Amino acid sequence: MTRPNYPITNWDDAYTNGAYIDGAEAYPDRWAAEAAAFRAELSKDGRAQIDVPYGPQPRNLLDLFLPVGAPKGLVVFVHGGYWKAFDKSFWSHLARGAVDHGFAVALPSYTLAPDARLTRIGREVAAAIGTASKTIAGPIRLAGHSAGGHLVSRMVSENSPLAAPLVERVEHVVSISGVHDLRPLMLTEMNAILAIDEDEAYRESPALLRPLPGTRLLAWVGAKERPEFLRQSRILPELWDGFGVETKLHVDEGTHHFDVIDGLALRDSALTQALLHSF
Repeated sequence: MTRPNYPITNWDDAYTNGAYIDGAEAYPDRWAAEAAAFRAELSKDGRAQIDVPYGPQPRNLLDLFLPVGAPKGLVVFVHGGYWKAFDKSFWSHLARGAVDHGFAVALPSYTLAPDARLTRIGREVAAAIGTASKTIAGPIRLAGHSAGGHLVSRMVSENSPLAAPLVERVEHVVSISGVHDLRPLMLTEMNAILAIDEDEAYRESPALLRPLPGTRLLAWVGAKERPEFLRQSRILPELWDGFGVETKLHVDEGTHHFDVIDGLALRDSALTQALLHSF
């Protein structure tokens, strides 16, 4: 695993992904097209429930994709974009792997920065999980990418915004290229939008909090990611290991920050298997 040369002096560069990925500019259009095709496919037989409200804000909407037959449980995927970009419509296709295994999959949008601070965004994600869980019985698995990895990890950290009965249903969390320590982001230009201060960084960073009892968390990261994302993924299992919970780091060979999530769209990928079955 490549490690950065510390001290880092350019934190904006450390958290820049697209400039280091060939063809990065094509990914959003590709994601949107694949997501739209998946929604259209499942809408044909009524297995796509689009724009289900979970709260009072304009972006408090989720999409729910259903398997054939009774769901085995619920998967919730939380998107990334540094808490300030994208919405659920770019990621629908990532539900395919779990849906093909018989799980229902919910994908929420949430209010973006600067209209919401990270603390509020976490509460909105918790509300989305709560709404989806009222429709789908059984165990819950959480997955999130980048900023979404932070948000799903936050659900199983102390003082979780998720209601205690729901925490008990969460069997497994996969943080994909997650940002688990918010403090470095205070040194980036994007913090003019995020407005993270020291109090919020300590209150909302999973790496600086205790995991909830019974937590099972997998930190999954691409081997070709920026060194800072490799570090962010490594620190959570290392720091949580001493609290008697089950954690693991997996470095996915050959993938970078934009394609590390592709396995979720495939029934038999290692990422889908790890999310649904075991580490």
